[in-house]
Formats: sequence, C-alpha cells, structure tokens
Amino acid sequence: MQSPPSSYPYQTPPSMTVSGIHGQTLEVTVVGCNRLKDTEWISRQDPYVILEYGTTKFRTRTCTDGGKNPKFQEKFIFSLVEGLHELQISVWNSNTITFDDFIGSGKVQLHKVLTHGYDDTPWPIQSKHGRCTGETRLILHYANAANKLATNFGPSAPPYSTPSTPYGSPPPCAAPYLPCPIPYPYPSAYPPSGYPPSATGYPPPPLPYPPTAYPPPYPPPLQGTSYYLPGPYTGPYPPPPY
Repeated sequence: MQSPPSSYPYQTPPSMTVSGIHGQTLEVTVVGCNRLKDTEWISRQDPYVILEYGTTKFRTRTCTDGGKNPKFQEKFIFSLVEGLHELQISVWNSNTITFDDFIGSGKVQLHKVLTHGYDDTPWPIQSKHGRCTGETRLILHYANAANKLATNFGPSAPPYSTPSTPYGSPPPCAAPYLPCPIPYPYPSAYPPSGYPPSATGYPPPPLPYPPTAYPPPYPPPLQGTSYYLPGPYTGPYPPPPY
C-alpha cells in the first residue's frame, strides 16, 4: 500500500480546541488538481470534484479534457457545525456512456483555517486501495477566526497620512506665482472731457454743388486756331458745280 508523501501537512489531525463555530460561514474555493491518475486509455479524462461537509454536498463543473491537471476556480459556502472539523473531498472522471470513474478521495482538516482564518494547503487524495492518485488545491477562508494570520493575502492601499506641507502653499517644484497685473485705470468721468472734438476743421467744408461752370459751353471753342465760322452764304443756290 502506498501512503501519501510525508511533505503533506496534517497527516495526523491535531487536537481540536476550536469552539463556538456553529452557524458560522466557511468559504472553500476549489482551485484545481495536480498529477491526477489518468483513468482514460485513448482520450483525455474529464475530472470534477465533490465536497461534503455534514449534510451539505457540492459538485464542481466538469473540466472537459482537463486530464491530469484540471482547473476549476469555483467557490462554495458552507455553514459550520460545532465539533465537525474536517471536509470530505473526492475526484471523479465524467463518462457519457458508462459510470463515472473514481479517481481518489481524501479529508481536509479545518483546524488551521478555523484558527488563523486562511489555509491554502494542497491536500492528497487516495484510491480505494490507499494509493496516492494526486492532490487537490483548495483555498479556505474563515472570517471569524480568533488568531488571524498577520500577513494579508491581497494587496492593500497604503495607510492615510497627514501631508507634511499645509494645504495652500505650493510644492517645492512648483513654478513661482506671477504678480497680478495692474488694473487698467478707468476715467473719472465718461465720456471724457474734450469729447467730441471741436468741429473746427473737421470735417472740411463741402464744396459747392453743382460747380459754377457746369455744364460747359457746347460746342467747346476750338483751341489754338484763328478759324471763325463763316457768315451767311449770299451766292446763288445751289452753288454752281466746279
């Protein structure tokens, strides 16, 4: 008979001293399985996980073609029972025609999570003959633990602190403040004195219209010649031909 490796914790459950847990909430996240026994000869197996605590039973989805290392990432909520400090777990391979194949089962001890509020230990599973057939990865949370672990299991924001520089003063690297511009002086009275300007010389006096020599004589006199219009014709009419 093959026994689980000695590296797995809680091979011998410690004495249970945790009390006052009845009705409290326990969160169990099934992360996945590692190094499962392969029950298929041709295709890849389709594993799923069953969790049992008291009369409560949950089943994960089937990880199709999950093979030896299926992933689930499913969370389940259990209501704790006073005096019951272990969780039953079993892994199966889903078949469509025949019955599902049993891969392995094991027990999850709750002492650590009930004491410290958190446990992510890998838990071994065994066949019906006691052979190790792989391991399951669970994450357990218990919010009402008396001695919670000091470390935080998730990122947290930095604590708030009072700023050293009082509000209102510029930071050292800020550009110096520019002085406010001098306001434009408004005139004491509006409109200002001397407005509008005197009419002397502005605008210029209008020219007489129409001009005095308009219209010009017609026909205009000939320029630069001594020619005068002939007088009346006194000869016979019509004049004789030349």
